[in-house]
Order: sequence, then structure tokens, then C-alpha cells
Amino acid sequence: MKIMIVTDAWEPQVNGVVRTLKMTTRELRAMGHSTHMLSPLDFKSVPCPTYPEISLALATRAATARRIDAVAPDCLHIATEGPLGWAARSVAMRRGWPFTTAYHSRFPEYVHARVRVPVDWSYALLRKFHNAGRGTLAPTPAIVDDLKARGFTKARLWSRGVNLDAFSPDGPRLERGPGPVFLYVGRLAVEKQVHKFLDLDLPGEKWVAGTGPEEAKLKARYPGARWFGVMSGDDLAAVYRTADVMVFPSVTDTFGLVMAESMACGTPVAAYPVPGPIDVVGHNSPGGAINMDLRAACLAALHKSRDGVRRHAEQFNWPAASRQFEQALVPIRPGQSIPDKYAQAFG
Repeated sequence: MKIMIVTDAWEPQVNGVVRTLKMTTRELRAMGHSTHMLSPLDFKSVPCPTYPEISLALATRAATARRIDAVAPDCLHIATEGPLGWAARSVAMRRGWPFTTAYHSRFPEYVHARVRVPVDWSYALLRKFHNAGRGTLAPTPAIVDDLKARGFTKARLWSRGVNLDAFSPDGPRLERGPGPVFLYVGRLAVEKQVHKFLDLDLPGEKWVAGTGPEEAKLKARYPGARWFGVMSGDDLAAVYRTADVMVFPSVTDTFGLVMAESMACGTPVAAYPVPGPIDVVGHNSPGGAINMDLRAACLAALHKSRDGVRRHAEQFNWPAASRQFEQALVPIRPGQSIPDKYAQAFG
């Protein structure tokens, strides 16, 4: 099948959505499908307010329709709820095409954390977006249940994986002191609550890998932490391996790929018992510790067996996750993947 994936999140961004789409397209190609990305790289774009590293496509419906028709896909998946996602949704609905969507980020909570827009308002908008599709793919059972409770009528599971070869306990490590190393990996943004980690009274060192709009403020407030900036590939795996615990202070993530990557390197995770960590780490789990007292979770995670942590991570694999994605796709009926009157009129 020719599968078109429409996403507002794509290169050069480094985040969980982009990594998920890259790994999923790799697996879909291995299954014999052809995949085609429609992203802000295909249009003129502007920086997102407060997130300048994120590009917002200036994509009209007509321009989006032309790009879609150039591929003539058999299936359409709309990965994000940004301007490009809304444009593709409009094209599909006008034509009567079936499509699937994905719920990658707890956008209402993010917006509330930044500009105090009521969460209910944002969820109402997202229900309108997602309920028009044939399936809303969410990364954990807890998130699926939460969406259903909020009125999302077609929520279903699309799990995540981890590259178990790239993220492994075996490989280089960084130089470090004698005490324990507690690590945060991810965006430095208000909704990630990185300060909750950096405020903790913990033994040893605190390391931070990532960048974002809060970087300058956090560096000034916590000069004792070790700051690495953006890391990927072998460098990221090395910092995971070196740490004793990876701390995940966010309460608004849907999955948190960094947790699976850390565990694949044998490094346990400490987190709050909220959606995301509940399913990825779990209660009384060999993968780490979750507790409303984040310090207690950090100290408990220190005692986890690194071999047990790795075994826990092996349940998250991209081939299985990508088969879930494939099974959720809905083919466009024959004859629908040609330009319609709308595209011709505005072409």
C-alpha cells in the first residue's frame, strides 16, 4: 500500500513524535509498504510562537490537496493536530475519504501550562478533530481510557517501541564522579516540570540532556547541574548507560519514549504515577519506580537490577507497534485517490 502520513512535527525537530514516525515508517517499508511524509518541509512555514524550533506550515487546503494527489495514497494517516493536520483533515472530509489520526501529546495540558487556556476548551477542539476519523491511535492503555472518558469515540492502542540494538547496556560510558548520577532527558519546557527534578535533595550528580525555551532560566537557577544540550544516537545511549536513574518529572506526556530508551540501556526510571509512566514503567516494576513523592521514587529506583530493567524494556519493540499502526489503517475506496473538483477548481 501507499501510505501517506501528514505531520506538523518533522525534521529538524528532535522529539518523541518525530522518532516515532521515523521508526514506524522504517518498519512499514520493511513490511513492503511505501510511505510518503507530508510535513512543513513541503511548504513555506513560520516559527511557532514560544517554540521557534517548531515550524508551522502555511498550507492551504488546495496546496495540501495537490500534494496528496501527487502521491495518490491508498491510506491516509494524520499524525498531528497542527495547521497541516487540519488542512489534510479538511481535504479528506470534503472528499469523503476515511483517515486515521494519532494522539501523541497532551496538547490541552501543554496549552494550559503555558497560557492558561481551560483544558476543557482544548479537549472540545481535539474531539472535533479526531472524532471525524476512523481511529484515534493513542500510545498506552491509560491514555486510550482517558480519551474515551473525555468523549473520543474511536480511541485505540498504538504502542511504541525502542531500538533495542542502538539503546543497549553494552557500549561506551561517560566519565563521572563516585556518587549516583540522576539524569533528565527531554525538552526543557514548562510542561515538562524539569524544576521538580532539579529541586530534589538527592545524593550525587544531576545531569540534563536536552534543550528548549526554559533552558536559559533553568541553567541560571541550577548551576550545579551538568548540562549536555541536545543528544542523539550513540551519544544519547552513552549518557543513558552512565546514569544510575533517569528521572521523568512530566505529568502531561502520553508515553515518554525516553523512558523506554533509558530502560533499554539498563537504567531504571523514576516518575510520578500518571498516564505514561503507569504503562511504560508500571507499579512494582523491574523497570523503575513510580511514586507521588518523586524523591522516594528516585531513591527506590537506585536499587533496581539493571538486567531486570533491560528485560522490562524488551516488551517495547517497533515491529509489534508498527503492526498495530498497520492494522488500524483504513483504505481509501477505489477512485477516491484522484483529484476532486475542489482540487481542480483551486489548482
